[in-house]
Amino acid sequence: MLQAHRGTVKPSTNFNATTDAEVLYKAMKGLGTNEDSILQLLTARSNGQRQDIRTAYKTLFGKDLINDLKGELGGKFETLVVALMTPPIAYDVTSLRNAIKGAGTDEKVLVEILASRTPQQVKEIIAAYRQEYDDNLEEDVSGDTSGHFKRLLVILLQANRQTGIQQGNIESDAQALFKAGEEKFGTDEQSFVTILGNRSPEHLRKVFEAYMKMTGYEMEESIKRETSGGLRDLLLAVVKCARSVPAYFAETLYYAMKGAGTDDNTLIRAMVSRSEVDLLDIRTEFRRLFACSLHSMIKGDTGGDYRKALLLLCGGDDA
Repeated sequence: MLQAHRGTVKPSTNFNATTDAEVLYKAMKGLGTNEDSILQLLTARSNGQRQDIRTAYKTLFGKDLINDLKGELGGKFETLVVALMTPPIAYDVTSLRNAIKGAGTDEKVLVEILASRTPQQVKEIIAAYRQEYDDNLEEDVSGDTSGHFKRLLVILLQANRQTGIQQGNIESDAQALFKAGEEKFGTDEQSFVTILGNRSPEHLRKVFEAYMKMTGYEMEESIKRETSGGLRDLLLAVVKCARSVPAYFAETLYYAMKGAGTDDNTLIRAMVSRSEVDLLDIRTEFRRLFACSLHSMIKGDTGGDYRKALLLLCGGDDA
């Protein structure tokens, strides 16, 4: 599953953790902070390299780099820099924990992470969550959600999605979804949850084609008509990720910035977590789906060092 080359952030070739640690120390030492040298450096290093810099920083100065950065920076820029400094699985774990343990549940975060990560990543997240908090992620999610929304989250947390295409089940799956939704009065949510939660992405793409031929509807249209609330959002995310994870994130980024106000948490989470995975593909999809480039939208929607750092993560402008 290594797609690392589709990211915009790549490991720096002439990397020296000690030199980088010294640059960061100088940038924060004395009066005032040189934000520019901090953001230029960190966006030009891979996450693995940033961890080496953090180790070198402590070795040289006896201080924790993340704590020093938090002490010097503020606001959204600080949030972004701390996210960049966090290992990917730990970042997902912290995001999920905050989504569950904060005031009310941030369903958006549960949906985005659990619908888009691979089964292997979900297994790693569960293990890291237990190690970090001595808690069971599935129990915490279950205790905080309800109904079929909860059931589908629990299915995704089993990380047991089938692999490959079950040729013999394509028609019957499409038929079952049709019977569960468009054909009957009321909706049998369980069929949606079981099928969409357990089949492989490539199998589901075939099911969506068969469903379209059978009903004349795209799967997404039926879900929007037949379900509501958190379940609807999660089903849509699962369907979109089965079709194309980069397209799902292009849409996520677009709606984080569209209209009045920006959902900065989503913007930061998506930009950081995809920067070494598939952000190049996300940019391509963004340009295809919307009338502007990701670069131009970030530029118009953010400001200051925060904007500079996000644009560096974005890489080029697909104008």
